[in-house]
Amino acid sequence: MKALRIGTRGSKLALWQAEHIRARLLHEAGTESQIVVIKTSGDQFASAAIPDVGGKGIFIKEIEDALLEGRVDVAVHSMKDVPTATSRGLCFAAISKREDPRDCLVSRSGKPLAELPAASLVGTSSLRRQSQLLHLRRDLEVVNLRGNVDTRIRKLDAGEVDAIVVAKAGLDRLGLSGRITQVLPPNIMLSAVGQGALAIEAREADARTLEILATFDDADSRAAVTAERALLAELEGGCQVPLGAWARIEEGKMRLDARVLSADGAECVHRHADGSPQEGERLGRALARELLDAGADRLLRLAGRSVGGG
Repeated sequence: MKALRIGTRGSKLALWQAEHIRARLLHEAGTESQIVVIKTSGDQFASAAIPDVGGKGIFIKEIEDALLEGRVDVAVHSMKDVPTATSRGLCFAAISKREDPRDCLVSRSGKPLAELPAASLVGTSSLRRQSQLLHLRRDLEVVNLRGNVDTRIRKLDAGEVDAIVVAKAGLDRLGLSGRITQVLPPNIMLSAVGQGALAIEAREADARTLEILATFDDADSRAAVTAERALLAELEGGCQVPLGAWARIEEGKMRLDARVLSADGAECVHRHADGSPQEGERLGRALARELLDAGADRLLRLAGRSVGGG
């Protein structure tokens, strides 16, 4: 049987994720695979602001192109980097069991968020994180800080910022959990859509690969991610919107929380919805419309995103 080719970015975290799937393919499916590193737009312009590079899909476009052209057979993505519109001819063969979706604070002083001195520099490239930080602490100075997880930690240690906010799952996967100063609870920081989940993408016509990967799919994680992505799609937002969302299955029921803020954190609209895991798509879209009716459309427009229309 021919070895599968796994397309991935070249960052330490992306390589860890691809290697994790490669090992599972071997040990659980008895399938050999090899990793193919592909440089994306997001990697080529690592110091530029994300909207300036192209916004949606900057970390996956070149990898999807390789899939469509048959240069790789499987792609492994951080789900939070994947646009809500799936490329024609491709599908998510599996969404693996979601890791902790929360964000965390890493500070040089070891102080938690509430104890950081006024005017502390907190680094993040995420408008979602910026708006929620400022909603809680208007006295902080949130600065743009791009780069991979290890790059951001290096900049923190070099004194460029006093603290950074990053995804807990990324630090956990890289063995850096010991650097975490504080795990930020959802009432302070709601996660990015899909955060903590891995999307395993393949060609729709590749029945053999789809069959192999199907066993990696986690039903609860897929249901939760489906609800969050439906919410985002209805809001017509990309990865750079001041929106936090978290869906999870508790005692057989789905709970979806979502928060839209102004970029400066001064205004916030927060709503939640409950339903069955099987109706995640409907739940996400319904909650998005509720947010829009409550004023989220104006906040998103202020943040520079177009919302509404067909």
